[in-house]
Amino acid sequence: MNKLIISKISKSFKSAQHEIKVLDNVCMTLNQGTAVGVIGASGSGKTTFLQILAGLEMPDKGDIFYNDHNLSVNNGKKFNSMRNNLFGYAYQFHYLLDDLTVYENCDIVFKIAGNRDSKKNSSKIMQILEELGIHDRKDSYPYMLSGGEKQRVAIARAIVHKPEFIIMDEPTGNLDQDNAEIIQDLSLKLAKNYNVGIIIATHDLKYAAKLDNVYRIENGELKST
Repeated sequence: MNKLIISKISKSFKSAQHEIKVLDNVCMTLNQGTAVGVIGASGSGKTTFLQILAGLEMPDKGDIFYNDHNLSVNNGKKFNSMRNNLFGYAYQFHYLLDDLTVYENCDIVFKIAGNRDSKKNSSKIMQILEELGIHDRKDSYPYMLSGGEKQRVAIARAIVHKPEFIIMDEPTGNLDQDNAEIIQDLSLKLAKNYNVGIIIATHDLKYAAKLDNVYRIENGELKST
């Protein structure tokens, strides 16, 4: 089973007069096929932790391993070469491209990766859209979708290239409770169906209760709840 190992990560931000330690010697393991939640107050460091986990921001100290490979060496060059295959992303705001259809917003993942197998890619896209109940919206533009539908597209885009891990930052934070619960259940179902490791930063304790493990960030420390 593939896994990400977060080893003794620390991160601080400096202002003119102060240094704020956001993460302090944080450790965690994310296994493929499991769903992990990260909770904590606003500003506690959840988003910073996810950004570092994805290699989008470098820690001050510590390392991140993919199995036995240290992704943090050489200022994250290993991350840059492996990121597209390892990760999918979904955020509180969907970040769909307004001038692309639902299908095209998913297909752009393959184009960025240089994958030109359009027939196979199309099959993957339609399979995911069908599982998320939005295959009939494939030719729609974002402005034509409801908030829940937009977030389903964002999740489809995150998982369509079959990554090993999905990173989700408050993915249901902008939705009403009914749509939030639908998105939560769909995201976890897809993660299990495709054996994807999923890490979710959330304020929703009901969502967190559905996950395999939950951690809390508080005063820079990451503790199992």
